[in-house]
Amino acid sequence: MFKTLQTYKLLFLRLILIVAGIELSIYFFKIGLLFTGIFGLCIVFLIVREMYFYVRNFVQIYDKTIASILQHDFSSDFSKHKFNRSYNDLFHLYETLKSKENEQVSKDIIYRSILNNIETGVVILQKQDQDWSIFLMNDYFSNHFNVPKVSKWKYLKNQLPALCEIIEEDDFHEVKTSIDISIKEQSKQTFVLQASRTEIFEQDYFIVLLDSIQNVVEKKEKDAWINLMKVISHELLNSITPIRSICQNLQDLVEQDSLSAEDLEDIKTSVETMLRRSDHLQKFIEGYRKLAMLPSPKKDKIELQHLIADCLQTMNPLLRKENIEVVNTITQNYQINVDQQQFEQVLINLVTNAINALEKTDQKKIFISAEAKENRIFIKIADNGKGIEKEIEDKIFLPFFTTRNEGAGIGLTLSKNIVEAHGGYILNKNEKGKTSFEICLIED
Repeated sequence: MFKTLQTYKLLFLRLILIVAGIELSIYFFKIGLLFTGIFGLCIVFLIVREMYFYVRNFVQIYDKTIASILQHDFSSDFSKHKFNRSYNDLFHLYETLKSKENEQVSKDIIYRSILNNIETGVVILQKQDQDWSIFLMNDYFSNHFNVPKVSKWKYLKNQLPALCEIIEEDDFHEVKTSIDISIKEQSKQTFVLQASRTEIFEQDYFIVLLDSIQNVVEKKEKDAWINLMKVISHELLNSITPIRSICQNLQDLVEQDSLSAEDLEDIKTSVETMLRRSDHLQKFIEGYRKLAMLPSPKKDKIELQHLIADCLQTMNPLLRKENIEVVNTITQNYQINVDQQQFEQVLINLVTNAINALEKTDQKKIFISAEAKENRIFIKIADNGKGIEKEIEDKIFLPFFTTRNEGAGIGLTLSKNIVEAHGGYILNKNEKGKTSFEICLIED
């Protein structure tokens, strides 16, 4: 601000000199000093000329700087003017905006580099008037789906009609589903589609993410193997460490010349402990073998009601003992194509899980229901117990994970493996704090 006022003062001083010079020249002409008057007018002309170039340069520099800022062009070099204090504020503004622009460009490059290196297809749309344009398409999307980096939604629709039709059906609102897409005229592949809409600074954006099911499954399998190795190593160390310690103690005892009654009692206690830990390790290995060596299902058409009746008959003594009411709302005669023995084991495991969940509940109830839709049968077993804690929801299907001291931790894992071997899936849901397990089977 101070520099601007100083510039105005310099311009005002030049104007005063010009007016004063003209007045003096006129005065000299009046008193007959012709040459002095002409000389005075020459001085005025030089001041006017200097003032014209000063103002012109000043305006040109301002215009160039403002134009550069408006056009986001920060390539101009004003170093030759940096000693002119009149432009200090202007150049300071320019350098500040240039620095911010460079910072933003650097961030954009980093973000785009991150997006281009992830194995997820990303497309970001931006709404312009009533149409959508492609704001960003990462390299994975372009290369994996063999789509050029087009600028308009209509061009993308020509390339991937299956994807675009799903998004248009939901009117560019939140979508989460699976989709089959044929790539490079090959057989169709299944992808997880997630899309969301957001508004930033009055600009409408729509973000589309596509993940290969195979990549998701591989990641889940890797995580499962890591967790399994942790459990196995934990169990082995828990058994081997005390056994090794006991063996060292026994070695010290038997190396003595004579054994006292107290030593014999120590040996007896040590052997009993080793047997207990060996039994625990044997049960653990048997559980692992049961999971790892699950035979292929021998499927037959079976009535679901009949299968559930057999399960409840098997579990009836325990249900009566715990005073649990079973509410079976299945009325239709559903036919399912399953291995009867394996699937009965699944139902028994889920009912057992529900019984354990009702341990501290007063009015104990288990709910069994089923429905058929979209060529699938959904079987639900729920209870009114305390529910599964949120912290362990993602661990309940892990091998040997259990919250009960007497539990083996393979019931739910075995059930999941059996259902998946039948081409279905099982998942748990928390509904108002209560737990339900839902089995989905595809009708043949």
